Amino acid sequence: MNLPQRIDAFVKLGDFLSQFAQDNFIKKEHIPHNDLFFDGFKHQINLANEHNGWFTKENIVYALNGWSNSLTKNNIEKWLLKYHFNNESPKKVAIIMAGNIPLVGFHDFVSVLISGHDVMVKQSSNDKQLLPFLAKYLEFVEPGFKGKISFTEEKLENFDAVIATGSDNTARYFEYYFKGKPSIIRKNRNSVAVLTGNETEEELKELSNDIFRYYGLGCRNVSKIFIPKDYDFNQFFQAMYDWNPIINEAKYANNYDYNKAVYLMSEFDILENGFLMIKEDTNYGSPIATVFYEYYDSIEDLKNKLENDKEDLQCVVSKNVTSNEIPFGQTQNPQLWDYADNVDTIEFLLTI
Repeated sequence: MNLPQRIDAFVKLGDFLSQFAQDNFIKKEHIPHNDLFFDGFKHQINLANEHNGWFTKENIVYALNGWSNSLTKNNIEKWLLKYHFNNESPKKVAIIMAGNIPLVGFHDFVSVLISGHDVMVKQSSNDKQLLPFLAKYLEFVEPGFKGKISFTEEKLENFDAVIATGSDNTARYFEYYFKGKPSIIRKNRNSVAVLTGNETEEELKELSNDIFRYYGLGCRNVSKIFIPKDYDFNQFFQAMYDWNPIINEAKYANNYDYNKAVYLMSEFDILENGFLMIKEDTNYGSPIATVFYEYYDSIEDLKNKLENDKEDLQCVVSKNVTSNEIPFGQTQNPQLWDYADNVDTIEFLLTI
């Protein structure tokens, strides 16, 4: 199985996912093996939601829409253009996946297979329904993948390299346990936004998507804002308002109530609007239903701080502030070449 065959298989997978990229699933005529897989994947989406209350249909559909848009022939070829592939000695790469948002480990999965390697997946217990089904679809559209994809719940054994994603605590364990293997070990990272007070209403509404999408559970969700001393929070809260129905989601509401009670009992100063709290705090990672804020004196000082703390940051959302900034509203729409932690996964896979 050569690279064009692998690319073609993932393009077909993207076409398959396009049927589930909107609330009303639409079965298309030209999709290979659709009679076998369309209804089955609808069932897996329902199972994922039943198993994990954070995986609402809306959030699963959002994730699938992103992947259907990414897995096009043009996008994949643009992504891979700069690399030189050598398929003479495929390795077995283990992936330990997180489970905070739907298909959060899918990029690693795609990267390993598109590079010509075999993959052994250890899934999170929170996200076990979707990926095995999509792997089976891949094997049908490209039989060359048969025998190259495996899933395990046991101790990882007989692998050549590993990609592991977890917390700072689990990362220390991973670094020790996998110290004899080529590895990418990902730790906690958070995303921030830099506001100047000159943002338009539309830009702040886009920022609300960066904050609330996936209930704020992703490392690409904005968990903290940096603001000038005289910042007017009224415009910020007004722009957040379209997300107010989120408080009707039981799991989110429980976290909101709990964190609010903790803040009040601790006599912390908070501002809140009934579904979001903001709290002045120097930390980057905020609890669910909370966004931290920190004042800055000058943009230059802030840029230096962000540079010094870059190992803690996944995304910086701003407009004409930093060189590597992400536009408002785009944190949850990464391109294939936007690597987690800025570690080039394909480059790693081509050197093991």
